[in-house]
Amino acid sequence: MRSEGKSRLGIGLLMVALIGFTALPVSAQAQASDTADEWRNKLAGLETAPDLDVAALRQQAMDRIKSRAKADAAPVKRPLIAPELLKLPQFATEIQFDEDAAVVRPESYRTLGRIADTLSHPSLLGYKFLIVGHTVSTGRRENNLTLSQRRADVIRDMLINTFKISPKRLQTIGLGEEQLLDSARPSSPVNQQVQIVTLGKAP
Repeated sequence: MRSEGKSRLGIGLLMVALIGFTALPVSAQAQASDTADEWRNKLAGLETAPDLDVAALRQQAMDRIKSRAKADAAPVKRPLIAPELLKLPQFATEIQFDEDAAVVRPESYRTLGRIADTLSHPSLLGYKFLIVGHTVSTGRRENNLTLSQRRADVIRDMLINTFKISPKRLQTIGLGEEQLLDSARPSSPVNQQVQIVTLGKAP
């Protein structure tokens, strides 16, 4: 009788898990199907470190917002602020945050764990990475730039403090809405995804 009870309990828990999974948004379900191996393959293959000055890129984004050039008004017409990032090994994933805040929602803890697993793989241990934050093109550009930087910093802090990734291996930059992942749809949620980019050998 006990084994039958345990069996029913196990089936019940499985059904709850399956119902919870099917209730997730499609994007979250797709994300859940990503594996650390797939991400690892996307991050591999960088032989030569790029000549990339993260601090200069950050300043460039701030300067562009301050300049308020007329030709720079429409998000779809803005040139990429860091086109060199697109040439580097990378992947993008969705991290859920509280609205207008840099607080990671519990449903994204698993994704952060998967990122940590990926970066901790022996084949990637000798590399450093850039966490790139983005936002949709709504609200004030200055606020979006600041928010994206804060969110990228929070992800870095969690990877370091919770998952014990070396701080020497992680840099951050927030690009706000200055480099939309889908410029044809400035308000699309895809523009809030976070990129993990391979920068080269760790010191």
